[in-house]
Amino acid sequence: MKKISVIFILPDLETGGAERIVTTIANHLSRDRFEPKILLLRKQGGYLNFLKEDVEIIDVNTERIRHSLKPILREIYRRKPDIVFSGFGEVNAYLSLFIKLFPRTKFIARETNVVSQHVTRKEIKFFYNFYNNYHKVIAQSDDMKKDLIDNFSIKQKKIVKINNPVDFEFINSKLESSIKPESFKYNYKNVVAIGNLSGRKGFDNLLKVFSRLKNENIILHILGDGDDRELLHQMKDFLGLNQVVFHGRQENPYQFLKYADLFILSSRYEGFPNVLLEAGACGVYSLANNCPGGINEIIQDNINGEIVDIENHDNFAEKIISVLQREHDKTAIKNSIRSRFSKHIILDKYEKLLLEMINK
Repeated sequence: MKKISVIFILPDLETGGAERIVTTIANHLSRDRFEPKILLLRKQGGYLNFLKEDVEIIDVNTERIRHSLKPILREIYRRKPDIVFSGFGEVNAYLSLFIKLFPRTKFIARETNVVSQHVTRKEIKFFYNFYNNYHKVIAQSDDMKKDLIDNFSIKQKKIVKINNPVDFEFINSKLESSIKPESFKYNYKNVVAIGNLSGRKGFDNLLKVFSRLKNENIILHILGDGDDRELLHQMKDFLGLNQVVFHGRQENPYQFLKYADLFILSSRYEGFPNVLLEAGACGVYSLANNCPGGINEIIQDNINGEIVDIENHDNFAEKIISVLQREHDKTAIKNSIRSRFSKHIILDKYEKLLLEMINK
């Protein structure tokens, strides 16, 4: 039986959510049925180390997404894959205009955020007029699906909701080799937040919350890097937050989650946050801001976490104290995630979708 050729498209394999998901899908697709390849605009990133050797990497070696379209189209024309799976919003947008040039190839776009919240540039929004050219559009949450239908007129039959998978085997292997970070002080509660240092992630609100907790034995550990790094450091200094530590980007964030007393998601919007799933997979209770992006699909109230409005800084601070005073069942937290989002459950949905598209 001829194998189904699938090309996944990403800018790179840096340690982000979309990159983690595509790496997981490519690694675990059945090799009896599929032949996965990953096309990268630039061959770099931490997830290169986790990609299986039989996944071919196509490197088009271009720095700017807007300059990548020509080499991407050239590779699709040359390789004639059965399916092209584009996993990054801006690439999805540009590619949508040219899908009809390849009548024998099926095209899938996987969105990574609630688009109306995330896409602000008018020239990118323009391309969403052509999104119905895609054979399928994957939304990770009900919020994303509704947004695509209501704000971009994507046909409902085109949209498939598939949540993100959690690779428990990978996470557990990282947890086994993790030692307690030196910054986790004895007799202090350690709270962890992870994400790109950008306005979208709401770390400014989180710092304001922690300005109410200066007299508590609580340390906030923020993992990540981004354009707002200097601004957030200045804000930390201005507010006198001696118990907030910026750790930068970490190759093994699970080292921090393993020993965390609480995880906080402060985002203003999400797609379907992997970091919230992975915190739960590590057995960490979560407080999440009440924002669009499938948060209410992940959080099971008082089992694996709670949803609270972070804009009410005083209330959120009080909730942190309350949660840290309680004991939480790590096994129940892990099972809450495993029973709904383990990679086997989600990857079965991806394989089913890919097979259905070819059979049609």
